[in-house]
Amino acid sequence: MSIVGGLDVHRAQITFDHLDTETGEVEVGRVAPATRSELRDWLSRFEGQDAVFATEGCTGWRFVVEELQRAGVEARLAEPADTATLRGRKKRAKTDRADARHLRTLLVEDRLPESWIPPAHVLKVRTTGRVYVAVMNQRRAWQQRIQAQLFHQGVAKRTGLLTAAGRAHLQGAELSAAGRQMVEVALRIIDALGAEADLLRGELKDFARRQPGCRALVDNLYGVGELTASVIWAEMGDTRRFSSSDQAVRHTGLDITVYESDGKRSPGRLSRQGPPALRWALFEAALPAARSGSPDHGYFLDTAERVGAKRAYLSVARKLARRAHHILRGLGDTAWQEVT
Repeated sequence: MSIVGGLDVHRAQITFDHLDTETGEVEVGRVAPATRSELRDWLSRFEGQDAVFATEGCTGWRFVVEELQRAGVEARLAEPADTATLRGRKKRAKTDRADARHLRTLLVEDRLPESWIPPAHVLKVRTTGRVYVAVMNQRRAWQQRIQAQLFHQGVAKRTGLLTAAGRAHLQGAELSAAGRQMVEVALRIIDALGAEADLLRGELKDFARRQPGCRALVDNLYGVGELTASVIWAEMGDTRRFSSSDQAVRHTGLDITVYESDGKRSPGRLSRQGPPALRWALFEAALPAARSGSPDHGYFLDTAERVGAKRAYLSVARKLARRAHHILRGLGDTAWQEVT
């Protein structure tokens, strides 16, 4: 490559650092504001040149990669956590220019820890799945606000508030005027969020019925339905980039990390470094392990007896991540086939 560079992306500007390998000249600067049109104008200078740029897989990477590809420039997406690790111990203040130079250096030395760049149809399902999870989280949060208001006003706790019986309970509850208003507003918001969630859920399930990779997950993994299959498929990405199922589990953020210092060892914690929507889908798919018909039922019971039910569900979720890795890897290109 004649031009090798790094791009550090922020909302206000994109800092660049690129090297001309033929002349040895290094150019550093900024593209501001950080918009698609400004970046497109800046990239026009590389027309007809053999160039490659790396950027981290953080917020904003999508339009940067798309514009690089549009300009005929090779785009490389760096894995943020591994890229930071390769920076080593901090010796001086971290700056945007230092980050761009670090990416360029890793690229020149062929040490860049790369992430998968998903095709457009995978990004679409991934975005839809994340919106669905966000809507359901908001819906759950408003239910919790109702429960908090009932407790605040001394009303007996009751589950199933959104059922007909639950709504009748709310209607007859002894609440102040302000408390009544809060509950009514919350119910209207919950109903609106529920309607949006139904549309998103239907879209994701319809996609899963037609996509070979999603169908394979549904057919081969107990507990994985059409909804969770579409989210797992989109968030796991091309599993051929993982050298082992351990790396696939690490990608989910369900792996256990342990901190040790001077002989002291803290309890293990989930790394939570992966996509939250993927952890949600895998945990939901692990819940049926408590059923007697589940192939993981015995494992779930043994684990729950030792460490509790929640950790047992997480253990089953990790097993599902490993199996999903092998299923999608085995399908090859068919797993990522675009459907209409």
